[in-house]
Amino acid sequence: MLYRLNVTPSRCIGCRTCELACAFSHPAKGQGIGRSRVTTLDTGGQVFIPLLCLQCEEAACVKACPVEALKRNEKTGAVEVIEERCIRCKACVPACPFGNMYAGDPREVVFKCDLCEGQPKCALFCPTRALEYLPVK
Repeated sequence: MLYRLNVTPSRCIGCRTCELACAFSHPAKGQGIGRSRVTTLDTGGQVFIPLLCLQCEEAACVKACPVEALKRNEKTGAVEVIEERCIRCKACVPACPFGNMYAGDPREVVFKCDLCEGQPKCALFCPTRALEYLPVK
C-alpha cells in the first residue's frame, strides 16, 4: 500500500517537534544530531506551516541532477539522495520550486526528506497531527 505524508497547516501550533524528530532521526556522521529536513514557517499571527519535500511525481530536483543521484524509492515513494553518486554540484537545490532541497557545507552531499524509510518521525511525533503519514486512496 502506498502512503503519503499529509500536511494540514491549520493544525500546526509551531512547536517544532517535527524539526527535532527529523534531526534526531538523521544523525550527522560522527556529530550526533543531524539537520532537519522539515522547517516550520512562522507567518506571524499564530499561523505556522510545516514545510518539507512534497515528493513530486515529476520532481524538478531529479531532472536537474546530471549524475542521477536522486532516485525514487519504489517502496516508500520518496525521492532519495544516493550519496555515493552525488558530485556536490547542488543543481538540484535551486531546481526545487518549493525550496525543499538543502545543501550544507560544500564538501557535503545535498539532503532532503526521505520519509524515514517509510516511517516519518515528523509525523510520528507531531502532537496535533498537522503531519500525518496516510494511505493513498
